[in-house]
Order: sequence, then C-alpha cells, then structure tokens
Amino acid sequence: MTRVIDRLRPGKTVFSVEFFPAKTDEEERQLWRAIRELEPLDPAYVSVTYGAGGSSRDRTVRTTGRIAGDTTLLPVAHLTGVNHSIAELRHVIGSYAAEGITNVLAIRGDPPGDPMGEWIPHPEGITYADELVRLVRECGDFSVGVAAFPHLHPRSVDLESDTRHMVNKLRAGADFSVAQMFLEPEYFLRLRDRLAQHGCDQPLLPGIMPITTPRVLGMTTQLSNMTIPDEVSAALDPLRDDAAGFRAAGLEITTRLCEKLIAEGVPALHFYSLNRAKATREVVANLGLADGVLKAA
Repeated sequence: MTRVIDRLRPGKTVFSVEFFPAKTDEEERQLWRAIRELEPLDPAYVSVTYGAGGSSRDRTVRTTGRIAGDTTLLPVAHLTGVNHSIAELRHVIGSYAAEGITNVLAIRGDPPGDPMGEWIPHPEGITYADELVRLVRECGDFSVGVAAFPHLHPRSVDLESDTRHMVNKLRAGADFSVAQMFLEPEYFLRLRDRLAQHGCDQPLLPGIMPITTPRVLGMTTQLSNMTIPDEVSAALDPLRDDAAGFRAAGLEITTRLCEKLIAEGVPALHFYSLNRAKATREVVANLGLADGVLKAA
C-alpha cells in the first residue's frame, strides 16, 4: 500500500491536486483532460471530493477507482459523515477498498444546501471528524487525512476549541492534514505552530487555489472564512474588467504565496484545481516543482 506520507519527500516540497466528481458528460471529459494533463507532472497524490450529504458518493467512488486503475496517480477519496449512518459509512469505505483505494480524507462535512446551517448528526452516525477517522481505521489498512482551518473552522467559537478539535482528529489516527485556503501564510504557520505545541507532527499541507478570476477569488474567501488582504485587493481590484491582466496578477500572487510556504519547509502544496489543469500547471512550472520529472521524461 502506498500512503500519502510515503510520497512526501524530506527536504523537498512536492504538490498534490484536488478534483470533484463530474455531473455531466462534458464535465466528465473536462475532468479527465485535467487529470491527463497533470499526470505527467507526477503529483504526490490527487484527491476526489465527496458531495454534501453524500450527494456524489457513487461518482466519487467511480472516479477515484478509475484513477486507481487507469492512471499512474495515487488517489485519495474524500468521505463525510453528513446524513450517513455508521453502517452506510462502512459500506462506502468497503467500496473504496474494493476499488483498490487505501487513502481516505475523513471530513465531518457541512449540511447540504447551507454550509452554515444547523449541523444535525445522523441518529446512527457520527458527530465529530475524529469519530470518522477511527471508523476508517477500524475498517482496514487505510491511511487517513483530515481537514485543517488556518482561519478557524466557521463553527469554532474560539482559537482554543478549534485547536482542540484539530488535535483530537490527529490523535485519533490521522496521518496528515490538508488546510483550507488562505492568502496570508502567517495564518497557516500559526496553525502549524499550535499543532506542534501539542506534540502533533503529522504533515500539514497548505491548500492553494490559483487566483484566475474575480469569481475564483470570491470562492476562496467564502470557503475559507477570511477577508481579502489589503495588498491583494490593491493589486487585483483595478483589473476586474481586464480578464488577462487579472489572471496574470492573480497567478503571480499565488506563486509568491507558494514561494513563501516552500521557504518555510512545507512538505507539499495542495492545489484546488476546479477540474482545470492550466493554472495549476503554470504555478507548478513557476515554482520548478516538476522540472526533474519533465526532464526525466
């Protein structure tokens, strides 16, 4: 079994990529174009998300299984506990195992339809992500990752409780964690320091969404519970009606952020791709993260 942490190289930053399951035939073609375009760059792993309330469960299993069987990539399947009983979760975990998938990202998940709505546990399900980590571990020889929140989980009441929940997930058996997006490295580095203070030294991967359009920038702030830094607004606001200029400036900001993180010794950069390859390929090229792979090929 190849684990995510087996693909992280001491002293060298690598990268990973996240996709989401396609809903239509055209989206399916676009997804696989992106996968095939990124495959030669040899990402450490690629992950496939799991829709709210299990809405994409079958597509997630099918897509992750196809990646495992038809590519050279290491797949990681997401799993959430929303609207699922323990029995249903065991079934999904078994489906992953049957497809040869041995790396799982365990996330409690948000209520379907309204991520900030009231979270109501399934009467026969789980309440917190640490329970899901233990369940996956009990079901077989899986490597488990969890989510991390540099700007705090939107439901956290304070820094102390947020850190406690994060530590609980890691101590439940998680091998690594992937951070939600951010635009200021200090928030990520403070999170890493807090975890280290609790004796948690599992790899923490920063989540990066290449900034290509005003819509993508808005998604970044909405999903990560943050506001746009003043310096980012100053650089991008004048370019909102200039698509090419906005994209170029946005990718420059993304590249500089990644460079700062690499200088801080992060084991990998995790790119949220939106099922497109071009922006991720450009940033990876700017950083020289795949130079050796492409030269060897």
